[in-house]
Amino acid sequence: MKKWIAGAVIALTAMTGTAMAEGHGDYPERPIMMMVSYGAGGATDFQARIVTMTAGNEDALNMPVAILNKSGAGGRVGWNWLATQADADGYTLGAYNVPHFIAQSIEGGVSYSTDSFEPIANWGADPAVFVVGADSEFNSMEDVIAYATANPGGLTFSGAGLFVGHHIAALQLEKAAGVQLAYIPNNAGGAGAMRAVIAGEVLGGVNNLSDAFRAREAGTVKILGVFDVERNSFIDDVPTMMEQGYEIDNASVNYRGVMVPAGTPQPIIDHLAAIVPTMFENGRVASRMEAGGSPMHIMNRDEVLEMWAQRQVTLEALLADL
Repeated sequence: MKKWIAGAVIALTAMTGTAMAEGHGDYPERPIMMMVSYGAGGATDFQARIVTMTAGNEDALNMPVAILNKSGAGGRVGWNWLATQADADGYTLGAYNVPHFIAQSIEGGVSYSTDSFEPIANWGADPAVFVVGADSEFNSMEDVIAYATANPGGLTFSGAGLFVGHHIAALQLEKAAGVQLAYIPNNAGGAGAMRAVIAGEVLGGVNNLSDAFRAREAGTVKILGVFDVERNSFIDDVPTMMEQGYEIDNASVNYRGVMVPAGTPQPIIDHLAAIVPTMFENGRVASRMEAGGSPMHIMNRDEVLEMWAQRQVTLEALLADL
């Protein structure tokens, strides 16, 4: 028995020594970068800066996390870079958006899939909403659909890109309402799409609840409907699409979290998976997120893996049917 214990100790020491030799034992030893596939000022960027603000604390990663924006093509530019060019060493993280990167990989033309990344933890679930300018003649989804019915293809509305949550919501609305809409992806992401609505460049838009909440608080937009199965506490006066007669589920809800490139050493993945959710649970983070109208939904690595798998199946069926 003593020999077995001694052998186990030697083996454990050897494993620890190997990890140290590979440079993982003191991880992280320098600041970390997190790539966001959307521009500064949008919901993903806004939230990523909040949820990582305590990373430098001793009870967190003990190193700061800097945000790197690589926007373009609805997130494709950033995720292509993360999958094919970023170092898988734990010092380059990525913010994920689901259904965005999964739907894009199903449609093709990109260099990534769920196999290209390893999830760490999820921080939020942000439903899509339909917004119009504060001075718009539309006051309900009934008004919007009536216009779209009378003007096939004439209802212009903005979103963050193709096969992102906004686009998924738009496709669902077209099918559920039996109308033809003019969805216009904005190269500047959600922030640009919201600016287009406020400036009157489009008749409406599909955007994130968190962006829309802040815009409504500023008095620049009206929110007419929520693409989710139940109302959201941030805007509990706004009915869901189902409540307004349109059979639309929560497939477009935008889950946000942290991932790393595939090939990142498992000890680093395990360390991040243990620490990052505690950063999201920090009281300062929660209060900042609430003030910004940003719904939190914290999930650990195993829960995110399950969510990714479920969304893959859901989106394959949805996109095949649309």
